Amino acid sequence: MSDIWVSSDQHLYHDNILKFKDRDTDLRIRPQFDNVTQMNDHILEMHNSVVKPGDIYYCLGDIMMGVHEDFKKLWPKFNGKKRLIVGNHDDIKFLASGGFFSKIQESRSFNEFGLLFTHRPAHESQMWDYKKDLPMNNLHGHIHQNKSPSPRHINMSMEAIAYTPQNIDTLRIR
Repeated sequence: MSDIWVSSDQHLYHDNILKFKDRDTDLRIRPQFDNVTQMNDHILEMHNSVVKPGDIYYCLGDIMMGVHEDFKKLWPKFNGKKRLIVGNHDDIKFLASGGFFSKIQESRSFNEFGLLFTHRPAHESQMWDYKKDLPMNNLHGHIHQNKSPSPRHINMSMEAIAYTPQNIDTLRIR
């Protein structure tokens, strides 16, 4: 199995996400957590259950919201060589200056795997390997518990993947 793992939308230290509700069901999207500490601890536990220290880990955005000092203490406990695909809630200046990620990008194409990493679901026109003239699947976050817009879009949000990063080998199309 490859040593590349992916997930999105941890929202570490984001108190308000515990109040977010699904607009169709009116149910909380993270009902299993009573507080942000419980949520952060569970996300850390699930992450480290699969990602080992030498593995590569991609966060597809929205890693944290809240107190920067708290994040500085928690983030080093997460295994892996960390890379960030920037999300709409990410404080890029803080995250880039803190050395939390070895790479920070807006998107990442893995042509050898047939995958495009983005935070928001990509437009179908972006999901193409023009060198090989082959389609790509889009691993994305942003939409939390909601369904992806097409079968070629794969939602990597915490709520969609049981809070556990997924191995790229289970997601690749080549």
